[in-house]
Amino acid sequence: MRIAWFSPVPPVKSGVAGRTAELVGALRARGHEIDVFVDEPVAQAAPNVRSAHDFIWRHAQKPYDLNVYQFGNSSHHDYAWPYAFRYPGLVALHDTYLHHARAALLLREFRAADYRTEFRFDEPSVSADLAELAVHGFDTPLYYRWPLVRTLAATARLVITHGEAAAAELRSHLEDAPDLAGRVSSVALGEGERVSKVRAAEARARVRQRYRIAQDSVLFGVFGGIAPEKRIDQILDAFEAARPAIPSCRLMLAGAAASHYDLAAALAARGQTGSVIVTGYLETDDELTDHLAACDATFNLRWPTARETSGPWLRALAAERPTVITDLLDLRGVPSMDPRTWRRNQPADPVCIAIDVLDEDHSLRLAMRRLGTDRALREALGRAAGEWWSREHTLERMADDYERAMEDARRRAPASAANVPAHVRDRFDRTLGKLTADFGSDVSERIRALSID
Repeated sequence: MRIAWFSPVPPVKSGVAGRTAELVGALRARGHEIDVFVDEPVAQAAPNVRSAHDFIWRHAQKPYDLNVYQFGNSSHHDYAWPYAFRYPGLVALHDTYLHHARAALLLREFRAADYRTEFRFDEPSVSADLAELAVHGFDTPLYYRWPLVRTLAATARLVITHGEAAAAELRSHLEDAPDLAGRVSSVALGEGERVSKVRAAEARARVRQRYRIAQDSVLFGVFGGIAPEKRIDQILDAFEAARPAIPSCRLMLAGAAASHYDLAAALAARGQTGSVIVTGYLETDDELTDHLAACDATFNLRWPTARETSGPWLRALAAERPTVITDLLDLRGVPSMDPRTWRRNQPADPVCIAIDVLDEDHSLRLAMRRLGTDRALREALGRAAGEWWSREHTLERMADDYERAMEDARRRAPASAANVPAHVRDRFDRTLGKLTADFGSDVSERIRALSID
């Protein structure tokens, strides 16, 4: 299949960029011809990475069989929205809530009217006046409540999410539009690599020596962006409460701190500057994997959530590390344990500990204390985690699912976009005509035909 793939790629520092590089490589190895279109290519980018501005004329010369759009809740994907609207294809949602990114794009471009229109279209059952909260800057709670993805669903051939639970939630959001809900499917997210016992031992020794952590200390880790949504304050409090029971324990925060979170102040306020290791951003996947291997357990909490699947969490599963997650709707299929009762939520062996956000502080303390003192539990969770990852989250599994979804999308006609907001359907041909009028009518018409049809 000849595919136009819209996504950021490395050296952009995002999980979507990394997964695109791996997945495109795997699909090319299976015989697919893929051109990756980015906002602006950089010198370090891989071959067949092109500016999105090149797509239209390339598609006019030799049409692609399918366009694939990777969307995450960040500004790295701003450039792809108009292409997804105009050239329907397979839309992959790494976050099923894109409200932050879409609102930021529209409001940054002084398109408040378009934002209001999309909000009304996305949320027909709520008051349209709620959009004014975002327009006037009172945005965060609003963004996490409503997805703002209906315009994509209404113009796509097929929408895919990571995991069936996330797909079911999105279908529920679109239940008033059965045709759109019927275009939602799911794929596995593949990330991480199995770590041999030899590599794990070597990484544990090397990383701990670098940060002066004793080899027999219990080391907890938090990986990825260090932000309030990762429940960092709550983890710091639980760590402080656990230390009397685990005197030599340490906590590693491995990732770049968010601009809206003062990590240094949070550590200083708790007197934890000596017991908490802050690594900063880890540049490579190998570094991330080695730091994970040096830990005894990791915390991968999310609240509020845009329904994303944590890449560092999958890497921790692959490395056979016990993990603690938030008990979220989109993760309900994962076998887990509740630290309040230590009962499993499914017959299968639990692969992690899941925290009820309504009992977060209490449950976190229970989980951290038990993980810090019960080596047998850590080992059992780690073994089950590795087995679960091997079944559910390998690159090969993801590539299999994508091939199925791409073929499904290729066969489908685009959703009827008749009812979408006018600015979504606007081809800007009149604007283009004005811009090219000075070249003469013949040239102007040819440019418009190439760009619009």
